[in-house]
Amino acid sequence: MASTNGHGLVGLVLVSHSASIAAGLAELVAQVAGPDVAIVTAAGGPDGTLGTDGGRVLEALRRADSAAGSVVLVDLGSSLLSVRAALGELSDDEAARVVLADGPLVEGAIAAGVTASTGAALADVAAAAEEARSVRKL
Repeated sequence: MASTNGHGLVGLVLVSHSASIAAGLAELVAQVAGPDVAIVTAAGGPDGTLGTDGGRVLEALRRADSAAGSVVLVDLGSSLLSVRAALGELSDDEAARVVLADGPLVEGAIAAGVTASTGAALADVAAAAEEARSVRKL
């Protein structure tokens, strides 16, 4: 499977009900992570409405695939269901390189992107995404 990540870095998959949210977040993460971290989005329903599309999620998982793996972050419940269904469609080898992080979408994506840009391992990138939940803003 061809990868958008030719640098051996962990990639990110951002799954949201809103294409606008996902695109804006991908742009923000790219600013802090740099151009070498693959950031792939799967967002919006098949007809441009709000929602998630399992086919788009599966395509995004495959586009982000690399030897280093990818971390997936989601916004709401049904996006999680779409990711889980798409993971079931991957081969065992593909699925083994994907970690679904239980972290906040925005803060988790930023933390994961910065960590991935350092060449960190898949488990470390996923941990950064999940640890973002406990970072206080005030």
